[in-house]
Amino acid sequence: MSNEEEYIAGKHSIIEALRAGRPINKIWVAENAQKALTQPIIAEAKNHGIIVQFIDKRKLDQMTPGVQHQGVVAQAAAYEYVTIEDILDVAKQKGEDPFILILDEIEDPHNLGSILRTADCTGVHGVIIPKRRAVGLTATVSKISAGAVEYVPVARVTNIAQTIEKLKEQGVWVAGTDVTAAENVYRNNFKLPLALVIGNENKGVGRLIKEKCDFLVKLPMHGRINSLNASVAAGVLMYEVVRQRSTS
Repeated sequence: MSNEEEYIAGKHSIIEALRAGRPINKIWVAENAQKALTQPIIAEAKNHGIIVQFIDKRKLDQMTPGVQHQGVVAQAAAYEYVTIEDILDVAKQKGEDPFILILDEIEDPHNLGSILRTADCTGVHGVIIPKRRAVGLTATVSKISAGAVEYVPVARVTNIAQTIEKLKEQGVWVAGTDVTAAENVYRNNFKLPLALVIGNENKGVGRLIKEKCDFLVKLPMHGRINSLNASVAAGVLMYEVVRQRSTS
């Protein structure tokens, strides 16, 4: 497989890739796979003129190690990362204030997949991730996102701090998440062009990135464990933005 191609695994990921018009070269189906799972994919593949080949399940396991492929794997063109300008254009075309997520070194593909799934549900215009020390758009991310990876624009940048400055120049306010922040998230105004920064699973948002943010917010904690999973925290924050923007 060349660098311009990658594997997508699982029913939902492949169906959404087909519906989104992602170029797919070939689909492999396990010989003993459940028909209820594979029939919709086979039918959709035929509509698109894509070759479907039946093979031993063990070969699929080798193609996507550690991923629950449900007996179906596709070979697709690599994901196309977008630019910051593309993300801002999405908001402009919808006539909405930008709503962007910046992920500061998220390493777990399950967290990224979950965040993308919620981002699609909450109308996020785009997600920004760093090129280094962070997970990219992998088969696991696609599977966990339930196909949302096909619809949420993702930009991959060299320098998050410089990207924040660039967004500020475009009139976007940048809010960082930090457990030591003075302000409770529910006391902040999110009815403005906004980028939310979600930190690394263990270290949180980096010091330099925090300094670049316009303001910092925290989620109220009442238990003994003073932190939330990164994707859960991101989900709570995204829905607070939705709540505020949907009220007059």
